Amino acid sequence: MEAPTIVRTGVPSLSYLRIGPMRRRLIRIALILLLLPPLLAAVAGWLAGPAFLHPIRRALTPDLIREADSSFAVTGSTREDFDVRAPDGVFLRGWKVRPKNPNGNWVLLFHGVADNRVGVTGQSEFLLRAGYSVVMMDARAHGASGGPIATYGWLERNDTRAIIDALLHSSISPCLSIQEHGPGRPDCAPPKHIFALGESMGAGIVLQSAAADPRIEAVVAEASFANLREASYDYAGLRKYPWLGKTLFAPGTWTLLYRDEKLAGFPVAEVSPQKSVAARAFPVLLICDEEDEALPCRHSEMIYAAARGPKQLWIVPRAFHTAAYGFAPEEFRRRVLAFFATYSSAAANSASSQNLVHPPLTDFSPAKSFLYSGCCALNVCGRQPSISRCLLDSDPLGV
Repeated sequence: MEAPTIVRTGVPSLSYLRIGPMRRRLIRIALILLLLPPLLAAVAGWLAGPAFLHPIRRALTPDLIREADSSFAVTGSTREDFDVRAPDGVFLRGWKVRPKNPNGNWVLLFHGVADNRVGVTGQSEFLLRAGYSVVMMDARAHGASGGPIATYGWLERNDTRAIIDALLHSSISPCLSIQEHGPGRPDCAPPKHIFALGESMGAGIVLQSAAADPRIEAVVAEASFANLREASYDYAGLRKYPWLGKTLFAPGTWTLLYRDEKLAGFPVAEVSPQKSVAARAFPVLLICDEEDEALPCRHSEMIYAAARGPKQLWIVPRAFHTAAYGFAPEEFRRRVLAFFATYSSAAANSASSQNLVHPPLTDFSPAKSFLYSGCCALNVCGRQPSISRCLLDSDPLGV
């Protein structure tokens, strides 16, 4: 007689190893599709990091110079070379351009990434026609300027301060050794007002510069980035889908910014026009191009929301990146000139109400120039409603 046999019914296992071949294959494909794009994005961001700091350099060719000179000739303006040494020793090269009938105000013009000073010739032309003198510089690591890397405002804001210092010094330096009076003596009047206009990278730089240097009284910024991280989302999203840069391709933005921060040695989070307009209240006209895919309007809207000073936001229909002037030239000129005129007159009225308006100097002596230079070296003139106040208030001896 056979011994009794106990048979146990097996419990079905749900482990991955017992799933059918077709289901295993589908799971593998799903995992690859889910993990591969972020991995590739991370690698791409790491490799692209150095290129972000070393944009393509557009050379200042003789043809470009002739093109700019033709524009200046139309307005009867004259240009001169203007070289400035930045605080870290980098040479910045550009032009000072004066109109035939200057109104005493200056506008600093800032070009976009991978461009040079000639890129803002169109804006310079209508400003010169209106009597504004302009400074057109090649940003560091661009055009004819030196510098190993572009930092999108971290170092460039110090460059702007050096440019303004050099501009003020050059305004009075012809008179430092002139003691004669009467007709024919050099014009030593410092700028009445200093404004700035920039596009794309240049817009971001000038917004950060204005926060750091109160001598910049008002800013026009077209197609600025809000901050580097927000801009990286657009590039990671292939300039079409920023949500991809914030989700599936987010590792690309992380590695890009991390590597740039280590290579360049500056805090990426602090390169932020959005933070700059919140740090100092100054008038700003923000221009965003409706069809901009490189830096969409949400960047300008973020800056507008953060700004503490008088602010305007103009959305230009159908315009693509930095093309507002091309799509609406008359409106562009009208808005920009009205904006600068408003704050020229506002500053003058403010100074008048405080009895700070003085009659023009009828003579000049080296003593006065020394006092003015010393005052500006202490940044006192930048805190006054009128730059000329610095000279007059520093002259207790009445020389």
